[in-house]
Amino acid sequence: MLLEALASGLLGLALAWAAAQRLPHRLPSRHLVLSTGTAGGLFGAFVTHSALGSGHVVVTLIGAIAVASASLSLLLRTGRLRPSASA
Repeated sequence: MLLEALASGLLGLALAWAAAQRLPHRLPSRHLVLSTGTAGGLFGAFVTHSALGSGHVVVTLIGAIAVASASLSLLLRTGRLRPSASA
């Protein structure tokens, strides 16, 4: 269980780092992004492990990635709004 938590936290951190590298103009500060990814990974592993029980390590890590990516998607800002042609 300890290794699952460590792996899910690292996966969430890696996903957040990749998002911060690819989309720096659409995300808030890097510290917020990295902490959100890590917390999302840990929370996803907790929920998945609670639902399935022990013995499902791969599925638990997939759940951690899913929740971490969903958490990071909530931080995305939309692009700048262009004025409409009719205005």
